[in-house]
Amino acid sequence: MDNTVIWVIVAIAVIVVLAVLAYVAMQSRNRKRHVHAERIREEVDHESHRVEKREALAQETEAKARAAQADAEAKAAEAARLADTATTHRDAAAASRQDLDARREHADTIDPKTKTADRREPDRREP
Repeated sequence: MDNTVIWVIVAIAVIVVLAVLAYVAMQSRNRKRHVHAERIREEVDHESHRVEKREALAQETEAKARAAQADAEAKAAEAARLADTATTHRDAAAASRQDLDARREHADTIDPKTKTADRREPDRREP
């Protein structure tokens, strides 16, 4: 064999060895990347469960907030109704108080035993 053929064979062998090494390195890198990607997917799945629980908690809290708001609105309506009722009672009591005061004043006016400085007899008029 000629020296050139040997160099060509050696060159081809070196190229084949380098190609095999490159292929093995690429496969090793791809396996590492795959393992890393799987680990990330597992973490995402685990975090996804936590996020779903958090979302459920948020929905539950929102429902409680809506219920509390509705309760507050109902209580506010009841408070307004009670305030209106109280105003009606207060007005009626004030009118009754005025009527009683007027009747007492009238009784004092017609009672001869009551001494008041400004009492006037209903039948007598001062000139």
